[in-house]
Amino acid sequence: KGKLIALSIIRKHRLWETFLVKHLKFNWDQVHIIAEQLEHIDSDELIDKLDHFLNYPKSDPHGDPIPGKNGEIVSLGHIPLNNLKTMEIGYIAAIKKGTPSFLQYMDKIGIELGTKIKVIDKVEFDQSLEIQINNDSIHISNEVSKNILIKI
Repeated sequence: KGKLIALSIIRKHRLWETFLVKHLKFNWDQVHIIAEQLEHIDSDELIDKLDHFLNYPKSDPHGDPIPGKNGEIVSLGHIPLNNLKTMEIGYIAAIKKGTPSFLQYMDKIGIELGTKIKVIDKVEFDQSLEIQINNDSIHISNEVSKNILIKI
């Protein structure tokens, strides 16, 4: 019973984040605290209507899966960027570490969901990556690359 309650709260939180970004135009680094407040609204009818209004999204603005009404979570099959091989291409599907500062860093280097990314080189010494995004080549740490999830 406790697991279903927790999944219900996660569902509400992620639906509210989606609404705030898509319809109220908040940045993805601003919505967590607001969604934490909204997730405690105790109206299944409101959440069902919100889900319908949003056209039943499968993931939130950070790429995290949104649990269904009955608590089911569908695996989206994303892999960490650091698992890609040199010259492999993928698309940004999720950001694992959703802290405001990390999301602001993602904005700064031009990463958002759906961005095409190519691994140009892996540095053996520290496992950092040289990647290509929007025809720009940038260097990111292994820690950053572990927190960017990719869909191939």
